[in-house]
Amino acid sequence: MSLVELIAQADERGLAASGLACLDRCLPLLGGDDEVLRPLWGTLTDAGGGDWTERLEQARGTLDAADSGEAAEDEAALLARRMLATAPAERDAAEVRVWADACSVASLQIHRLLDPAEDAAPVDSRRQGRTDGMSPLVAAELRRQVAVLEILAGHGPAGLRQALEVSTEGRRVLRAVVSRRARGRV
Repeated sequence: MSLVELIAQADERGLAASGLACLDRCLPLLGGDDEVLRPLWGTLTDAGGGDWTERLEQARGTLDAADSGEAAEDEAALLARRMLATAPAERDAAEVRVWADACSVASLQIHRLLDPAEDAAPVDSRRQGRTDGMSPLVAAELRRQVAVLEILAGHGPAGLRQALEVSTEGRRVLRAVVSRRARGRV
């Protein structure tokens, strides 16, 4: 099943986790601590959304304070910042669906921008399953997005820990890419 189909079939919790996982993997671009989104992940165990609004505002405040302004012109960082800014205040299924879809596109675009390998195909074609000639970093991000949605579809709330582990792995990879890129500029 393509990523677009998985997003279309996901429930509200799966969508929230999908968008949050994309944002979580892009934390290195926001200067955030690895644990800054952990309380927001915790709200996904509650079907009603728990303290989503409160935890989201805390994360935004922490990440806004961590923003040094150095990467203000960096397109990848701007996309990551937009993911955070557009997160819905309430875990309303319709709003979360739009956000999760936008986060998926933004995260794949971020990985494309940071991947030194060429990938000429549009991000939307990748999400629909056309993966020929895909760059390695984008391919790995696509696999992670699919994995998060499949884990949650198959295991519900019990799959949240596995989804977080998939996201953590992706964050480590992106942190290494961002670090390598920064060293190349010096």
